[in-house]
Amino acid sequence: MELMKRICPDSPYHAWWENKVFLVLVYDECFRFIVLGLGVNIVTVVIVAVLGITTRHKKERRRIPLSAKILFYLLPTIGLCFAFLDMAVLIRRRLNAYPIAYHEWLFSFSQFSFWAIVILVATSETRLVVLCNRVLCFWWIAKLFLLIPRLQIVFSSPGVLRWLKESCVAITDMLFGILINIIRIKWAAHGSSYFLNSSSMEESLLPCKMEVKEDCLTDLGIVGNVWRLMTFKSIDPVMQRGMKKQLDFEDLLQLPSDMDPLFCHNILLSCWNAQRTNTVTHPSLFKAIYSAYGWPYFCLGLLKVLNDCLGFAGPILLNKLIHFLQKGAYVCKATPAFVVLFEELISFLDTQYTLHLSKLRLKLRSSISTVIYRKCLCVSLAERSPFSEGEIQTFMSIDADRIVNLCNSVHDMWSLPLQIGIALFLLYQQVKFAFLSGVAIIILLIPVNKWIANRIANATKNMMEQKDERIGKTAELLTYIRTLKMYGWELLFAKWLMKTRSSEVAYLSTRKYLDAWCVFFWATTPTLFSLFTFGLYTMLGHQLDAATVFTCLALFNNLISPLNSFPWVINGLIDAAISTRRLSKYLFCYEIETGPSLSFLSLSDEKLDYGDTTVVLRDASCTWSSSNEEEFDLVLKQINLCVPKGFLVAVIGEVGSGKSSLLNLILREMRLVNGSIYSSGTTAYVPQVPWLLSGTIRENILFGKDYDHKRYSEILQACALDLDISLMIGGDMAYIGEKGVNLSGGQRARLALARAIYQGSNIYLLDDVLSAVDAHVACSILQNAILGTLLNQKTRILCTHNIQAISLADMVVVMDKGHMKCVGSPSDPSVASYISFLSVNDFNTFSEEGKKEKISNVIEETLEKDLDVDCISSSSQAQDIIEVETRKDGRVEPTVYKNYAAFSGWFITILTCLSAILMQATRNGNDLWLSFWVDTTGSNQNKYSTTFYLIILCVFCLVNSCLTLVRAFAFAFGGLRAAVRVHDKLIQILINAPVSFFDQTPSGRILNRLSSDLYTIDDSLPFILNILLANFVGLLGIAVVLSYVQVVFMLLLLPFWYIYRKLQFYYRSTSRELRRLDSVSRSPLYASFTETLNGSPTIRAFKSLDHFFFRFTQHMLLYQRTWYTEIFASLWLSLRLQLLAACIVSFVAVMAIVGSHGLLPVSLGTPGLVGLALSYASPIVSLLGSFLTSFTETEKEMVSVERVLQYMDIPQEELMGENSLDPTWPLHGEIQFQNVTLRYMPSLPPALRDVSFTVAGGTQVGIVGRTGAGKSSILNAVFRLNPICGGRIIVDGINIAGVPVRDLRSRIAVVPQSPFLFEGSLRANLDPFQVTSDDKIWNTLEKCCVREEVEAAGGLDIHVQESGTSFSVGQRQLLCLARALLKSSKVLFLDECTANVDSQTASKLQKVIVTECRSTTVITIAHRISTVLIMDNILILDQGILVEQGNPHILLQNESSRFFSFARASTM
Repeated sequence: MELMKRICPDSPYHAWWENKVFLVLVYDECFRFIVLGLGVNIVTVVIVAVLGITTRHKKERRRIPLSAKILFYLLPTIGLCFAFLDMAVLIRRRLNAYPIAYHEWLFSFSQFSFWAIVILVATSETRLVVLCNRVLCFWWIAKLFLLIPRLQIVFSSPGVLRWLKESCVAITDMLFGILINIIRIKWAAHGSSYFLNSSSMEESLLPCKMEVKEDCLTDLGIVGNVWRLMTFKSIDPVMQRGMKKQLDFEDLLQLPSDMDPLFCHNILLSCWNAQRTNTVTHPSLFKAIYSAYGWPYFCLGLLKVLNDCLGFAGPILLNKLIHFLQKGAYVCKATPAFVVLFEELISFLDTQYTLHLSKLRLKLRSSISTVIYRKCLCVSLAERSPFSEGEIQTFMSIDADRIVNLCNSVHDMWSLPLQIGIALFLLYQQVKFAFLSGVAIIILLIPVNKWIANRIANATKNMMEQKDERIGKTAELLTYIRTLKMYGWELLFAKWLMKTRSSEVAYLSTRKYLDAWCVFFWATTPTLFSLFTFGLYTMLGHQLDAATVFTCLALFNNLISPLNSFPWVINGLIDAAISTRRLSKYLFCYEIETGPSLSFLSLSDEKLDYGDTTVVLRDASCTWSSSNEEEFDLVLKQINLCVPKGFLVAVIGEVGSGKSSLLNLILREMRLVNGSIYSSGTTAYVPQVPWLLSGTIRENILFGKDYDHKRYSEILQACALDLDISLMIGGDMAYIGEKGVNLSGGQRARLALARAIYQGSNIYLLDDVLSAVDAHVACSILQNAILGTLLNQKTRILCTHNIQAISLADMVVVMDKGHMKCVGSPSDPSVASYISFLSVNDFNTFSEEGKKEKISNVIEETLEKDLDVDCISSSSQAQDIIEVETRKDGRVEPTVYKNYAAFSGWFITILTCLSAILMQATRNGNDLWLSFWVDTTGSNQNKYSTTFYLIILCVFCLVNSCLTLVRAFAFAFGGLRAAVRVHDKLIQILINAPVSFFDQTPSGRILNRLSSDLYTIDDSLPFILNILLANFVGLLGIAVVLSYVQVVFMLLLLPFWYIYRKLQFYYRSTSRELRRLDSVSRSPLYASFTETLNGSPTIRAFKSLDHFFFRFTQHMLLYQRTWYTEIFASLWLSLRLQLLAACIVSFVAVMAIVGSHGLLPVSLGTPGLVGLALSYASPIVSLLGSFLTSFTETEKEMVSVERVLQYMDIPQEELMGENSLDPTWPLHGEIQFQNVTLRYMPSLPPALRDVSFTVAGGTQVGIVGRTGAGKSSILNAVFRLNPICGGRIIVDGINIAGVPVRDLRSRIAVVPQSPFLFEGSLRANLDPFQVTSDDKIWNTLEKCCVREEVEAAGGLDIHVQESGTSFSVGQRQLLCLARALLKSSKVLFLDECTANVDSQTASKLQKVIVTECRSTTVITIAHRISTVLIMDNILILDQGILVEQGNPHILLQNESSRFFSFARASTM
């Protein structure tokens, strides 16, 4: 105790001992020097000494860059010099008889000792081991915070030289602490290789074309690297290029290695698998995300705590500054310097927090997207059945975004209450318990907001369900748009789509209006808070002064952001929780095991050795239901099959008997309920509906394999593709549109077969590959491909109705209603009787004796024709069938904003802007009135009572609340109206677009507009526009008030605006391009995902999962790089704006101090007005950055409107016509082609060349020709799907070019080549307009041989699954035929409608067509000769030319006719 009296004689330490008042000591200078100065230095010396002794035998071999090494010695030397200088000054003062306190001697000596031991250690071999030890690094960070109280004492003293010296000492201490922590972090993150080579941090920030050179980075050093990182200098090359030219993907920054999509995928997948292992029933995706990214996210939380706490330094310093202005308190002279220091520190911390949080968001998005994609690859069709395609697409486009938003919402969930709590505590210090009145308002709003949050959650959940359904229907519309146009159903489908959209918008409107109430409550809370707080404060007898009022106003401003953000954070958490649950359910689906070529699947543990057998099914029963469904219907029952190696197995049976299901069972696409499946070797699969990639022909065939020219050519010849490819522009590099839209059905089938053969697999599963090609080609494929040298040693399982293939098979499997009826060779009695029963229905006009000779003759002829054509044309460039997605350059045009305003409604737009301006005006008026109040009470010139001041304040508050309500609901209404109008107009434009637009535009690209871009217009754009408007009027109000209060501020306004405009122009040139690159890079993600979703069974069969996953990760990598560059660009701007705003704050503060001394000729107003100016200058830092951020974000979101508007200008079909049609047209059905020429694209050869023929009314005509001869082009010309470029088509004397196109299509019936059933009831599929009775529908189904199947499935009200997967392809064709017959048109087109049905069913259908369509003109496109033998006339096409026509029986008698050769080939 005596010692303390001697060291600190003037210290009130006795008060602490006697009265237990510890707070007295906190403000004592001696106490701060002893505890926070001497104590800290002693602890540091002890730590360094202990570490030096314990690690004296450890030698550090790692090197650090030269600049770091220099700083390692320079900074301690500078610190030692300052300490020595301080001791010298004390000695001189002592010699001059000045009194010196003991604590000053002790502190100086400890400072000198501390730096001396640091230098001593720095010169030893263990310097890095000691000084970069984690204990010392952590202590040095804590030491920096302990400097603050001591510096406060120093800066409050009158000696300028003293606080300059102490500032330099503190900065030296801070720099050395940062230096050792950076070295420690580099060590931990990159190991010793960093110090020996180059900076991986720097490498991650360099543009992609800049080479990372060791010498360069070594010279730059750690300080240079940190400076580049802190100031985001690495984005400079990108921004410079963005000013000069349109940016391309190669201009973007490279991603760090830990942000690579594959790396992110592996992290989240391993955590998810751990969740599935630990939690068998309900694994949590949220917990998996926490396990993957929880620790770095927690570390970011620590940085956020520091950032949030420093944010309240502004109001505290403002209070001191206003006290100085009021009372002239000398203690606060250094406050402006503190204001600038804290504002700049907050700027650096805030941008670094945002950077690392954004990087974490990118990692999470990459992880979730890749995990969803991988799941799509690994989940079988049966396990995927509970989820529609639209729902799965929503997982990728919307749910992933909502889960990523967790990164913001989780930290905000605790950060916002912390900020509110600190603000309330500081308010208590200003107005005591009067702040509780404001707290009462917040408490009263809690149950209201809880109720709103629950309603928003329910609305969001329902909205997402409707969105899934809408996106699914939209995808269905886009997929089958050609068929829908032929039916004339596009308006009907659009109506159904609009109905779903209306339900979605109903829930969206509920959510938006509830959000508007949230905005109202939280926006008016600060105004109500100030009214109740100041009102109660004055009523309690206290007098308001400028320091209290404007400190409180600054705290209210700090409350605005957390209060306004809180409802959005709650909504974000609710959305993320819903999306997480939805996605967890999908990710929990059972996966197919992929990888080993030897596969065994059994419900028991028994495993057997099957020797050379390649496929074995034992008592296998399966269903299309998922494992989670307890009730299911068996599709295949007790299947027993054993396929030896090298066998050709023909699977036959009636339509819907289970042929395709058998192949899917072998592929594990169905759920095995009983029995076992065994397969040995690799598998190749050709589905009944061929699946093709958007790409070149060569890419489709190679399918990720290496190119072998010899094998490639042999396969093309075996599949009869060489002739077709040679006729294409670009040869095998010709580009195939989505799903092969620019190829014929036969070409698609042969291309899929060629791909399968090229894989060189052991087992080939071929689902009816011969039905889509003509007789010649089918015969050639059978002999050269399926039975040829390429596959004759392979196991082939072929589902077919082709008699020749069945006869030549080693084994025949007869399926009947899900059971295996019989198995054996074609010569077995049971199988032979079935084959003979089928063959009698096929045309047979040749004797058996000459069959072998004729087979060889046909093959020879086919080969001769093929050899007449040159070799496959190969080109280095792909043919441009698919248009490259365009993107605009430069700024977003004002017309885009104008169009959006027009969609919202001009009245609503003007009302919203006006209410926002008036709202801000009333708020500024409220603050000015408070300023007037404190000035009048402070000068003792109070002319009015306190009640009068409170009444005026209430008026301002009431008007402000009303205007806030108007603005919130006007914005919600305008955003909803724009969303509805944009969607409706876009759908209308799309359904009126020609088929050629959909042929050239991938549906994924269109779907991107209708999902992601439309979601932006629905939700994100109104939100960010609201923020932009609030920020704009807020800045406008601040500028007006500052100009009114401080006239000198107007001198700064012009140069400030000039610098600000230059910065934002420099930034916006790049940000616009980056946003457009982002939109362009996003489309391949959705297109690839949609494509994979459709073709996943083929991908799994080919074991090409790695290849497709790699393709997707490359798309994701490009998307990530775009976003990464965008983040750096936005933070580059944000930092510079915040530093610029800090200069404004310091200018206002300095002018306030200078003006208070009367040193300016212009008066700066009363203390109340000056206090108002200072309180308004503080939020400029955040508001200015928020304004430009919201402005650029708005411009980025407006790119979605711009992209949608691009599709508003697409070509439209000529819907109107010159001729008005009679209701009975066509009455006779006469069709005339007069010199018709048709091209699908100007760059393509004609599909029809000067074709002329006449079809008499009521006759039946067959169109025959090789695949790609132009048969389906006849149909396209009649339905005007593609405009003819020459000639004319006349139906019943009327040129169809002058007929309204929808009237034309609605008067003609058609059965398309690809059978089409949409999701919905079967009755709606057959009779969408509900004009036919049930009896007529049942009769028609019976005539089409499909009534039994429909009755067994549940009748007309059964729900047809997406794409009609409830039925087999053959059954779908029969249902489409029934639909056409129900239409009762005088003209009926049949495009290979019996291609996928067995011969017996085809024969029955022919009889139905003959009897039911006696007075109808029937034009049949067929490959099966027996289908057209009963026709009145035959048209034979070859390469778009009509080469032969006549009666089929007459043509058969002429052996030189084309038809004779077709008929002969069909019997082979």
